[in-house]
Amino acid sequence: MKPTARKPFGILALVAGLAVYALLVSLAAPLIGTWPTLAQLPVYVVLGTIWVVPLRPLLIWMETGRWTSPQ
Repeated sequence: MKPTARKPFGILALVAGLAVYALLVSLAAPLIGTWPTLAQLPVYVVLGTIWVVPLRPLLIWMETGRWTSPQ
């Protein structure tokens, strides 16, 4: 197989996306930090896992060149 630039580009896109996501979450942290601890817990659990949602299509694209899984 001939090497493609998809994997390096995909890794850069992933790192850039995570950096933007981390910036957005850090901007929300002062507001969320004023809430009671038990109210913060579900918010941070969701914010800590939701970044995974775009990961699957990106990984599929990196491997196959298509955005959806092969049939």
